[in-house]
Amino acid sequence: MQKQSVLHTLPPVLGALLVLAGAVISALAFPRFGPGWLILPGMTLFLAGLRNATSRSHGLILGSAYGLVFFAGVIWWLSELGLIAVFPLVIVEAAFPAAYGWWLAGYNDRPNRSWYLLGVGGWALMEWLRYHFPFNGFEWGAAGYALSDQSWARALAPLIGTSGVTVLVVTVSALALLLALRERERWQLGVMAGLVVIAGLGLAWNLPSPGYSVSLTAAIVQGSTPCPFEHCAPDERFRTFEQHMELTRNIEPGLVDLVVWSEGSTGSFNADPVQNPEIGEAIAAEARRIGAWFLVGSDRPLNETHWINANVLFSPEGVIVGEYQKQHPVPFGEYIPFRPLFDWIPDLEQVPRDMIPGEGPVVFDLDDGVRLGSVISFEGGFSRYPRQHARAGANLLVIATNEGSYGTTPGSDQFIGMTRMRAAELGSPVIHAAVTGRSVFIGDGGEFASEATGLGTMETLVANLPPFARSIYAKTGDVLMVVAALTGVIIWWRARRPLVASAPETDEED
Repeated sequence: MQKQSVLHTLPPVLGALLVLAGAVISALAFPRFGPGWLILPGMTLFLAGLRNATSRSHGLILGSAYGLVFFAGVIWWLSELGLIAVFPLVIVEAAFPAAYGWWLAGYNDRPNRSWYLLGVGGWALMEWLRYHFPFNGFEWGAAGYALSDQSWARALAPLIGTSGVTVLVVTVSALALLLALRERERWQLGVMAGLVVIAGLGLAWNLPSPGYSVSLTAAIVQGSTPCPFEHCAPDERFRTFEQHMELTRNIEPGLVDLVVWSEGSTGSFNADPVQNPEIGEAIAAEARRIGAWFLVGSDRPLNETHWINANVLFSPEGVIVGEYQKQHPVPFGEYIPFRPLFDWIPDLEQVPRDMIPGEGPVVFDLDDGVRLGSVISFEGGFSRYPRQHARAGANLLVIATNEGSYGTTPGSDQFIGMTRMRAAELGSPVIHAAVTGRSVFIGDGGEFASEATGLGTMETLVANLPPFARSIYAKTGDVLMVVAALTGVIIWWRARRPLVASAPETDEED
């Protein structure tokens, strides 16, 4: 049988302290704290605590503690919308590491090799499920996003995506735990060799590439609102449109090729450029004056119960050439799932209409081979929606967001971190445009291509970007996460049988 780990002999209270410390350190890895590499010791401490679990119920408690502390520490800023916005989400997200802890604790008597593969594969499966369920999932808090400030993680992203970087975090953390416990075995050399190969491939992929054949000068117009981070006037959304127009009129003709206004920047229902001819003509006139493409955010009512959220594109001639409709509405923010079941909650009266999701990506052909894709706010926090646009041929991506509800919290910084990983994993520059900030240009390797704007400020950013697309991940998707998850399932299937007391040890010690 596998000899007993030193962690098995520690008192349960110490295991609980390890898990709580891991949750706090993991949460601190995310902006605006950091550095991002803190996610590695944070995850290692969590796994150490789970290795100490004496039963599945013990593992459930430890996993729940980690999940509650970690997610509360990462997304506490949602409390700006009220406690009803943060508590249910934290509880739902914490259920995933809770289930993981329950499951992995049941195999603490297995050989290190089996426990290791179960730990890595189980985490990959848990994260994949979390990205898709419930209500189409939630990627916020994935370990790979914590590493957006680490150039080595961004270098690996074009090969394996942020999901693959997340798998590497748990791979390295579990290996570090076993090595720290002096539980060294020959198979670990193979794991380390594999990590070296992946790192080498990442470095090779990011060697200088041939010069860019075309460039585009873009402007982000961050018009803010008349009263940032609060609602102060009945015509607030129309005045938001006017502030964006005010900044746009200061852009000189011929200065830029593309002007980007953010989500909801046209003033919502009473200032939609498609349904309101005056608003549409005002934007079209600026497009003609500057001689630039215009991408603007539009909230459009369809009737008393439904609406759409879209990015509308104007040509330099002032003609609306198309639009992208947001595919992934925010549950309980842009629509109410199973609405009749939640009519008793007063706060949900603030969502009187349900957003109708769009159908698939839309790529716009601009000048000189520039192919523009755009996603809207919440969608930028998922790999799959920007990747759809990359697979459809986009070589420049806009992530348009509002973020006016989250004040000066770290929400904007965390989202920009996710956007950096979008740019890195797709090998494509990203224009991150927000109504109230922060807005920023990001290069195709995830590095900043401009300074970021402030929060709640009225600013215009201008930068020159080379539209470009160079990514294996855009074609292959979350292959590493899926392979790791399937490996964990296979090992679990083999590990279902109870160990026989007289069975020989399966791992040799060096």
